Amino acid sequence: MMRTRPLKVALLGCGVVGSEVARIMTTHADDLTARIGAPVELAGVAVRRPDRVREGIDPELVTTDATALVKRGDIDVVVEVIGGIEPARGLITTAFEHGASVVSANKALLAQDGAALHAVAEQHGRDLYYEAAVAGAIPLIRPLRESLAGDKINRVMGIVNGTTNFILDKMDSSGAGYQEALDEATALGYAEADPTADVEGFDAAAKAAILAGIAFHTRVRLDDVYREGMTEVTAADFASAKEMGCTIKLLAICERAEDGASVTARVHPAMIPLSHPLASVRGAYNAVFVESDAAGQLMFYGPGAGGSPTASAVLGDLVAVCRNRLSGTTGPGESAYAALPVSPMGDVVTRYHISLDVADKPGVLAQVATVFAEHGVSIDTVRQSGKDGEASLVVVTHRASDAALTGTVEALRKLDTVRGVASIMRVEGE
Repeated sequence: MMRTRPLKVALLGCGVVGSEVARIMTTHADDLTARIGAPVELAGVAVRRPDRVREGIDPELVTTDATALVKRGDIDVVVEVIGGIEPARGLITTAFEHGASVVSANKALLAQDGAALHAVAEQHGRDLYYEAAVAGAIPLIRPLRESLAGDKINRVMGIVNGTTNFILDKMDSSGAGYQEALDEATALGYAEADPTADVEGFDAAAKAAILAGIAFHTRVRLDDVYREGMTEVTAADFASAKEMGCTIKLLAICERAEDGASVTARVHPAMIPLSHPLASVRGAYNAVFVESDAAGQLMFYGPGAGGSPTASAVLGDLVAVCRNRLSGTTGPGESAYAALPVSPMGDVVTRYHISLDVADKPGVLAQVATVFAEHGVSIDTVRQSGKDGEASLVVVTHRASDAALTGTVEALRKLDTVRGVASIMRVEGE
């Protein structure tokens, strides 16, 4: 039987995503009512600048007092799309305390304080959903914590930032340099005026923390994620990647150790073979590759940002939370029973591509090979070229730990015949 009394929704933030959420709630009101089993009503919209014209939103609903809005007591669901740590954290906590469930797209907050927010939600018997926090419209959080709940996930590797993928794809396809590609991304609206959060990997690191926590049933905070940006990637790196049959992507990688006793989470540029599904992800799109015991290999692909895609994920969570409210239940909360330790980056084992500037004279290769051997790093291939007394030496290793590779590079820098380390790139997806 359809309930006639509406479920009331408070919207915190009315920017690109928030305004699209409000629009869809209005234009798809009948469909949402049919899917939920009760009408949903936008009961208030908290904003910073109330004088701005917001098409399709009743000015009477607009307020600058977000705290008063979430404290009303008649609000069923709070949708938080303002971002940042505060005041979002305090508003979400207050919403739970006053009886509302929460739908959030706030990756930074969830990566930093997800465990505490889940605890408050559980204390008050309310839902905390955040599909939109990781990969825009791509259904990912729910498959990981519901569809694959009976499986053992071993690895989650993906492109989770559209801005960086656009830049790297442009560098790969056109031969553009980093700054040229960034300028085009900015002109097209893919990059912010200050792109630091994207290009230095902060955005992807927050998403990696969330994904690792869900995949491995372990609390993983933003501080646990190794982060390396992509601003040093050059056209020469792409040329080297092509010689290996690879391309370069900024990857978020969450792994369970081979012995199952620990996990790692990291974000950095990496070469991946052109045969890998992630290599074909172009432009500003996102994709996440999941490997598990029973299901095997799965890939989730689609637009990872933008008003409409992100609003789609928010509305999906809103429908789920409203259904739970009607049935008097809650959905999955935090699952951290495994409590696995998060290993440091030094323990991570992978392949490496190292480009060295060396003297062009006999015995250099032997010296370099000796340093690799002394540090327990096995060499897969070597390519050398040079003239006029200078040479380039490219070494591709077998799998080695990050700590062993770091020690190797430090020793190489001390050799008189090594003029410099031009680049170091991890090789993933093999």
